[in-house]
Amino acid sequence: MKQPDWKRNLPPALLLALLAILILCPLLTVFAKAVITDGRLDLYRAFATITDSRNVQTILNSLMLGLCVVLLSSVIAIPTAFLLARTQLARHAWLNIVFMIPFMTPPYIASMGWILFMQKRGLFQQLFPFTGRASEGFFCFGGLVLVMSLHVFPFLMTMLKNALLSIPASLEESGAVFGARPGKRLRRILAPLLTGNYAIGALLVFVKTLSEYGTPYTLGRRIGFDVFTTDIHRYSTTSPIDFGRSASLSSILICICMVMWLIQNHITARTSYSLVTGKGARPARISLSPASLALAWAWVALVVLVSIGVPYFSIIATSLIRLRGYGLAAGNFTLEHYRELLTTPKALAAIGNSLLLAASSATLCSVLGTAAVVAARRAKGFLKKAIEGISLLPEMLPGIVLVIGIMLFYNAMYRVIPLYNTLGIMVLAYVVLYLPYTVQYVSSAFTQISDSLLQAGRVFGGSPAHVFCRITLPMISRGIFAGWMMIFIIAFRELVTASLIAPPNTLVVSTYINREFEQGSVSLGMAMAVLCVLLTTGALLLFNHLTARRKA
Repeated sequence: MKQPDWKRNLPPALLLALLAILILCPLLTVFAKAVITDGRLDLYRAFATITDSRNVQTILNSLMLGLCVVLLSSVIAIPTAFLLARTQLARHAWLNIVFMIPFMTPPYIASMGWILFMQKRGLFQQLFPFTGRASEGFFCFGGLVLVMSLHVFPFLMTMLKNALLSIPASLEESGAVFGARPGKRLRRILAPLLTGNYAIGALLVFVKTLSEYGTPYTLGRRIGFDVFTTDIHRYSTTSPIDFGRSASLSSILICICMVMWLIQNHITARTSYSLVTGKGARPARISLSPASLALAWAWVALVVLVSIGVPYFSIIATSLIRLRGYGLAAGNFTLEHYRELLTTPKALAAIGNSLLLAASSATLCSVLGTAAVVAARRAKGFLKKAIEGISLLPEMLPGIVLVIGIMLFYNAMYRVIPLYNTLGIMVLAYVVLYLPYTVQYVSSAFTQISDSLLQAGRVFGGSPAHVFCRITLPMISRGIFAGWMMIFIIAFRELVTASLIAPPNTLVVSTYINREFEQGSVSLGMAMAVLCVLLTTGALLLFNHLTARRKA
């Protein structure tokens, strides 16, 4: 017997209500806080905040930083993507893993590494004393752009590399047959085909730069360069606290990011080409001469050196230095900081809190995200689109804005839902921030399931719950596990959420590192950073190993 529509739509409707409470209510609270003062509408106050000369400068700083990071990321990503897709370097698959390390490294840890390397009497001056104080010139706007670009360029590089690999060699060969020289083939064939992918990647890099908090907080604050995220954080945590100003800046940031996403969707619709057909195709390859190949390897080595070598050398070396005043002198290295780290109650508590928060938020995200995907597939019309849109909305918004909204909403709802100032609100914030990861991974897994399998289960008398448990769940389990692992890794090292809504005297790995760095116990903080990177990298390698075994 066919179920009535209201019974079939009730579970998706309840899930939609839950997603609205988790995601939409905090966002609406941000907008409301920006324009409501003492219970009355006050647009003048919001306008005055936005037009304040300091805030105008912050907005201009953010936009200029985003544009410069896109440009420098392009300079690094475009030649690297070409080398990895079109030359002999494409045979070395390990390079793809190496170039993902900067993206997987927490930005605040990488920026701390650069600070330690370039600062006065830092590691660079110790290694190259003849350079004098030249390294201190790093502490400027250009240095900030460099560090942020080194974090995000792998994203743009991967997108361009995949686009290059999808372009059949026959297209360029056809151009050559008709007499087009390499330069003309680049302008008339490759460039138009790559425009859409580049525009999408560049816009995503721009939005991510505007949303980034770790590097502007550690390095930008040192050079006096304020951006959206640092000002929002300052208004929310530093006396006199002004959530109204914070909400106003957050509202502007939301609007800018949403405009960028709309532009991205427009470009995607206008510049997309179908290059993968039923016919076989081979990617184009260029055989470099020995001299050109040497230059290609030199470029790769340079990119790896500045994006991985410098920050990781600084972090590891600093964690092993006994007395900072003696620097890299022989006999001034010790493992004492690691011993202290693993025997200090506060450090162990920070690690335990991070593990607890990461595991619990990843598990809840897996359950809620899977339910959202299943509900969206079963629902129709408005319910389907609303569940899909709201569950993916956090991906389009800056994390700090969502955290501010969660703070404001649950502070106002404290008598009804007493989560504020507990670990529970941190778990909830992580779930809201990282829900899109589960939704995307599970949705991808669902595309590999034929409807005929599910229909066969129902034909043989299986109830919807039985079909889900015995057919659907085993087939999407890999996607669920992939989302769980990704959320665990990112949540373990999360900084902005912990710095804003962690309960008093509660430390996690990121806030512990930041506190030790600011209080002068740099070696202890860097020892924790090394441990953080080892744990997250180990988790990623374990995931890849288990995935490879399941495929075998």
